[in-house]
Amino acid sequence: MRNTLLALCSGMVLALGSGAASAQQQFNGSWSVEVIPQSGSCQRTHRFPVVIRDGQVRYGGTDGMAASGTVTSGGDIQGSIGAGSVQANVMGRLSGRSGSGTWVLAGGFSCSGQWRASRSA
Repeated sequence: MRNTLLALCSGMVLALGSGAASAQQQFNGSWSVEVIPQSGSCQRTHRFPVVIRDGQVRYGGTDGMAASGTVTSGGDIQGSIGAGSVQANVMGRLSGRSGSGTWVLAGGFSCSGQWRASRSA
């Protein structure tokens, strides 16, 4: 009886875990993120390559930038992108092949704005 209960509980945990990973896979792939300043001392719009894999966000380029964060199965995204001590904290939502949200720059600068993302082909 104990082995049956243990097997049943293990199966439920695996099913719940794989369900969340499966749901997050809808956002897997390469994304192009455009960061648009709206207030503060930042003035240039930047575009960054980002890769999402199983709900984890990472930078998709090779120029010393870094990105990290998470995407829920519902598309809510939270994370950061930047270089060294200058990091932009981002939050927003992905839906289908696009997304948008807000960002605030940390690290001695006073900037904030919007971001837009589109899935790369």
